[in-house]
Amino acid sequence: ATILLVEDSEDDVFMMRRALKQAGLSNPIQIATDGQQAVDYLAGHDRFADRSAHPLPALVFLDLKLPYLNGFEVLDWKRQQRELDAVVVVVMTGSAEKRDQDKARALGARSYLVKPPTKQAMIDLFASLKIPAV
Repeated sequence: ATILLVEDSEDDVFMMRRALKQAGLSNPIQIATDGQQAVDYLAGHDRFADRSAHPLPALVFLDLKLPYLNGFEVLDWKRQQRELDAVVVVVMTGSAEKRDQDKARALGARSYLVKPPTKQAMIDLFASLKIPAV
């Protein structure tokens, strides 16, 4: 099950890869560095059209503060794409504000994690979402 990590910070990409590895998960990870890339990836547009190289993810980790389109805009776009209903989105951001959590869930996020995620948080998340870990 491929994971799409939508994150513009190289440090946070490194931390996320590390958290997944520490949790014993070696699922393939694709990276989008801004909100528009995330939409293009999910839609299979432009450089992401080859689904053998860029498979549709089972899980998306989505930051809220992104260039071009923010995480809320990406969630709103995804919600309108019925063919993406099976793709699980987990917001992973630095904001612990309840209003951000409520808005993300209202737009279809399945879960909300505050950065940086712990090893146990990752294990619990994968178990609760029933995403096959590799």
